[in-house]
Amino acid sequence: MTTDQIVLVGGLWLDGSAWSSVAGEIEERGRRAVPVTLPGQGDGNMSATLADQLTAVLTAVDAGPGRSVVVGHSAACTLAWMAADARPERVAKVVLIGGFPSGDGQPYADFFEIDDGVMPFPGWGPFAGADAADLDEPARQAFAAAAIPVPEGVARGVVRLTDERRFGVPVAVVCPEFTPAEARGWIDAGDVPELARATHVDLVDIDSGHWPMLTRPTALARILAAA
Repeated sequence: MTTDQIVLVGGLWLDGSAWSSVAGEIEERGRRAVPVTLPGQGDGNMSATLADQLTAVLTAVDAGPGRSVVVGHSAACTLAWMAADARPERVAKVVLIGGFPSGDGQPYADFFEIDDGVMPFPGWGPFAGADAADLDEPARQAFAAAAIPVPEGVARGVVRLTDERRFGVPVAVVCPEFTPAEARGWIDAGDVPELARATHVDLVDIDSGHWPMLTRPTALARILAAA
């Protein structure tokens, strides 16, 4: 079975349009890019759940005639890993950008305050420093204005992993605001149990903040196309 597409899954507050520049660059390199707009993050469904988002990712994977590289950004690193758990035979590789997968039974993304059933973008305070260092003020304003509140059913959803064949799916961790050496240290120390059990983990550096699809799309597309 061939690897025929790269499925792109954005993190919190993002819809599929966040990948526009990266997807175009991937296509120019002869690979098929499939940005996913997750339920509750661009379709107006504020009652969406984590299970709904996983279904959307699996629908994209299943639609390909071959195997897929599944790319998860930030919190969606867990979604990408859940896809490998659900479809180990159809996911050729998982690429994690700026994050790590949570384990079975853990909350998906219960990071910030819930307000009226959603988790809105909390402002730039939590992302001071390396996360947002390469976003200038106009870019920050544009991001905040476009940020889509995440439904509570997604943010507080519980991760379920059931198939240990996921550990045989190759993983690449793209390291933006942290270094490959730091990532390796966290994995070796047992801070990322899911990746500590993975049989093949590559670490790839990229000189960017937490959102390289916005600030370094060409460099990121090059990395993903090579995956």
